[in-house]
Amino acid sequence: MLKTPSGGAGHGIAAADSGLMSIGTVLNVLRDEFPEVTISKIRFLESEGLIEPQRTPSGYRKFSAGDVERLGHVLRMQRDHYLPLKVIREHLDAMERGEATPLPTVGRQRDGEPVLEPLDGPTAARIGRAELLAAAGIGEQELDEWESYGLVTPLPDGAYDAEAATVASLVAELGRFGIEPRHLRVMKAAADREAGLVDQVVAPLKRHRNPQTRAHAEARTKELAGLTVKLHAALVQTALGVRLP
Repeated sequence: MLKTPSGGAGHGIAAADSGLMSIGTVLNVLRDEFPEVTISKIRFLESEGLIEPQRTPSGYRKFSAGDVERLGHVLRMQRDHYLPLKVIREHLDAMERGEATPLPTVGRQRDGEPVLEPLDGPTAARIGRAELLAAAGIGEQELDEWESYGLVTPLPDGAYDAEAATVASLVAELGRFGIEPRHLRVMKAAADREAGLVDQVVAPLKRHRNPQTRAHAEARTKELAGLTVKLHAALVQTALGVRLP
């Protein structure tokens, strides 16, 4: 059994039924710890080689307890350590080979190149341009185009928020279906409006003099963000008249 990066056993995820599970069951198990996870996210992680569920003769995915545990590790490393998927995959593969490798995190840059550092060293929730290109498997021209549409935005110092790697990977995945970056401007506009709504709700908490109240604002922001993501996904599925397996 894989151990979690913090030395635990998976925050209860490994305790799921040892039988094979449908993707809907996996979603319910994971949402106890990751309320923002979606079926699309699980499918995307599969397409990136992070998991390899079995398939029934009719094509439905069936996940083992080990698959669910590995998914938990991936989501936890994205959430807690801001690691791109390529780094997460390499780290988990090394663990499965029995190699004792320290969990890396995206750190400082040296001579323009991203440096992966152990967790006990300096950390930052940001990545360099070269690492973003590698994580998404794209070239400079594609990234420039995505930036022109506001899909990915560099920080003032030229680096990127670590979440940009996830955005870039999803934009690349949609591109394989013929959905071009210019088509995604409407999604970016909708996301900005949703973020503005959440910010409007938590703004009074952020301005409060009490430090504990301001800290509560961050937790409330995450909670509201998770709910808006769920609602957005449900509305899209309803509009398309589809029911994901």
